[in-house]
Amino acid sequence: MPTPRANGSRNGWFRSGGLLLVTVLAFSACVHEPPFAPVDDSGGGGNGGGGENPCDPNTVYFEQQVLPILLSNCTNPAPGLNCHHTANGNNDRIQLTSYAALMNSDIIRVNRPLDSDLWEAINDTDPDDRMPRPPQNPLTADQKDLIRRWLLQGSQNNSCAESGCDTLNVTYSGTIAPLVAQRCGGCHGGGSPQGGLNLGSWTTLNAVASDGRLARSIRHQPGAPAMPPSGGMLPDCRIRQFLIWIDAGAPNN
Repeated sequence: MPTPRANGSRNGWFRSGGLLLVTVLAFSACVHEPPFAPVDDSGGGGNGGGGENPCDPNTVYFEQQVLPILLSNCTNPAPGLNCHHTANGNNDRIQLTSYAALMNSDIIRVNRPLDSDLWEAINDTDPDDRMPRPPQNPLTADQKDLIRRWLLQGSQNNSCAESGCDTLNVTYSGTIAPLVAQRCGGCHGGGSPQGGLNLGSWTTLNAVASDGRLARSIRHQPGAPAMPPSGGMLPDCRIRQFLIWIDAGAPNN
């Protein structure tokens, strides 16, 4: 394990409370990505990656796979959480909302990737030091493996476009449920979902879709908690898919 550095020290990072993601917001969606293949985020929008290169199944893409994990677990901007949506003295000046911010935070060692503070933190067995901090669930083995492979592949600022945006065959099971698991499940899932909203349940998601909260949040409308809260809006394609499903009555299809 490397000697902690003055800027980016792992122990200082987590003992500062930087990754405590408890919130009292009724609906504050996050972006958490399980080990799905890269989705097509080339349709525009704030957190889309896009790119002219097709997706290689053997490559881990920062924009579509690694960044959503960081945004979900480390960048909730709720007051008092001291998370890493900005760089300040309360979070060891570590910001994790983009590739440039991540690399400037000095927690990646490109030449010794598995000695990186980021890798050590997500594997720490001490709950006071691990990322994410309790009561947030630890990253899964598959999510850790995505980050491990990305580190070993050179910690690249890469992105890809897999296919066109399908807005003709939008279903809950085939489109919306995987998207919610990918983008929201880290905060709105598990044993302690934020705001008491487990969006992995169709009943709960249907409720927030039917009363308008989901549409307002994904469009970042005034007065609505933004979904996602950091890193910009979802890609246009993903927003269109949500709205198509909502307009159809948010069915369990």
